[in-house]
Amino acid sequence: MENKPQPQHQPEADPSHLAGRQPMAGKGIQIKAKDDVLSGKYANVAQINHNKEEFILDFMSIFPPVGTLNSRIVMSPGHYKRMIKAMQDNLQKYESRFGSIEESDAPETVHGFPVK
Repeated sequence: MENKPQPQHQPEADPSHLAGRQPMAGKGIQIKAKDDVLSGKYANVAQINHNKEEFILDFMSIFPPVGTLNSRIVMSPGHYKRMIKAMQDNLQKYESRFGSIEESDAPETVHGFPVK
């Protein structure tokens, strides 16, 4: 294979429209993301653990007989609490716009194993 120089990416006037680059509000910081991160990962199971110093969020896809850990997020208790507030705020905005979400029933299995 021939190694060709990659073209340099020139930012647009408004970087908030660039895939993978979102400025933090009021900070002027651009966040870069690789394409595989931008595409997202499906998770149908989340497991949350904690100790005194941090919360650990594991997002998994479970399709028995196998499961895959797709992402592990580790954060401080203060960041975790702010994230919960932001998620609650976004859920309220979503339901105001699209209507109430009906909570699904608890699964009859956990990680592929019957719970009843």
